[in-house]
Amino acid sequence: MISVELLLVSIFLFSLTPIAKTSRVPSVPSCRFSPQYSRDDVLTNPDAFVWDLLYWEGRFHQNNIRYNSANGMTYDGTLLDPGTGLNNLGGLHPFSAASKESLHIMVLAHCIAGDPLAARFFSPEKPEQAAAIAFDIMQKKLEAYLKFNQTYPGFGGFLPWFVSNETDIRPTSDWVNRVPALDNGELLWAVYGVIEALDSSENSKYQRLAKQWQVWLDYAKHTSAEVFYNGTGRVCAVTSISNQSNPIGGFNQSYTCEGNNTLNDPYEGELFNWWLHLFSPSLTVTDKSDLWATKRPQLVSVDWHSNASIGDITVQRGYWFSSHEQWKILELPYLDVPLIKRLYHNAERVRTCNAYLTKNPGMYASVNNITDSTGQILGYISNAGIPSISSQTVQELNVITPYSVFPTILFNQSVGLIWWKNMVDGKGMQNPYGSTESERIDGNGISSFVSWDSKITTIAAILGGVQNLVREKMKRDGVYQEFLDVSQREHERVFGSNLKGDEVELCLPEAKVPVTGAVMDYESCG
Repeated sequence: MISVELLLVSIFLFSLTPIAKTSRVPSVPSCRFSPQYSRDDVLTNPDAFVWDLLYWEGRFHQNNIRYNSANGMTYDGTLLDPGTGLNNLGGLHPFSAASKESLHIMVLAHCIAGDPLAARFFSPEKPEQAAAIAFDIMQKKLEAYLKFNQTYPGFGGFLPWFVSNETDIRPTSDWVNRVPALDNGELLWAVYGVIEALDSSENSKYQRLAKQWQVWLDYAKHTSAEVFYNGTGRVCAVTSISNQSNPIGGFNQSYTCEGNNTLNDPYEGELFNWWLHLFSPSLTVTDKSDLWATKRPQLVSVDWHSNASIGDITVQRGYWFSSHEQWKILELPYLDVPLIKRLYHNAERVRTCNAYLTKNPGMYASVNNITDSTGQILGYISNAGIPSISSQTVQELNVITPYSVFPTILFNQSVGLIWWKNMVDGKGMQNPYGSTESERIDGNGISSFVSWDSKITTIAAILGGVQNLVREKMKRDGVYQEFLDVSQREHERVFGSNLKGDEVELCLPEAKVPVTGAVMDYESCG
């Protein structure tokens, strides 16, 4: 077994060009840069690799590829021409959701805070303009959010899946009079983080925008329970609205849970529960207690069993154990609780070592399937993870995705980047907009598509998520200690302090994606 736990080299804070990079790496890197690096290059000095990665992933941030520059709103993604790798005209997904908005806003927060890595992503040629670009986008977003709420007040300020390729956003046809809690939980905490970044600026214009966003956020505090809380600890996964055009609390306005689905998971859905617990003025002490009592059956300890050289490792049981389920640690300071930090580090020990032992060249996360010969996506694969430590054991395990590494990066950037490189080294896995969505582990297909989830989760992790910004604002808002106390209480009930596998090192890949000839590099990114 090849494994590492390396101390990472501090990232040099470049202001204009990466002068500390090795001489063989140009300031404008090759589109197909990943295979040009060896594993040792990335392990011993990840800075240069990260610098090139940010440059090309940032090419995704273009009008009519990733977002609408007119209103600052995201698009789900876009299909690529299977031959050239360029934007497939007509392949734009002109819709988006609060979850995509959260990823955009997390990266914008770092840009506003002056992070040179975020500047490399947004404006590599003129990094000194990056913060102004981010400010402008956040201003346009706020205008779009406020206009949406004015037109559709029944949503209570929250966002359904929406169409964003017009001047004003509107619900997609399948989300009329419907709104999800999970995606909005992700959005709320991202906005919470960017407000901290704006408010911490010495620029009074940025501080004014922070106050304007705070008004939007305060409104969501007051509407969250009416829209999503169904009493006795139940949070609606999806809420049905009697009439989205009627104001909340108005005549003939009502909210009901759609079906029996309750947002009671201990994964990314928990972000909305925390919003209710910490900020809803409508919830009583009993309601808050019920929130966690309802969730407790889903928080389960399970041991991953491996060979004798690795041993057993204790983790939180996954739904599928998809990396997507770890989204919440990008946003809230869960890792400030030592027990939770150990537990989530264990998850990455299992994720990497399971792939190593099964001779898998990559790891799993919920993702779009490969595209067919006509360039169309063959559906979406939600059920991808590790069946032996999941509640849902029927899974599709033939497609891997680069973004599966994002939680690994939060614990060991070098190891996470090695796994990312191992997948991206596969044919067709780099394009003019950065990494490609997904690939078959046998090398017989890729998803000729670029999207927020499969790209920007990785960028958010490289930047450290927004947990540091959120922590500071939580302290100022007086809710940080309560977050720590409840988090410790709920996890200690299940895991105690005795976790198996703390001493296990993260594993590195040995298998490669086969070069079968069925997939070729894009013409524009050879």
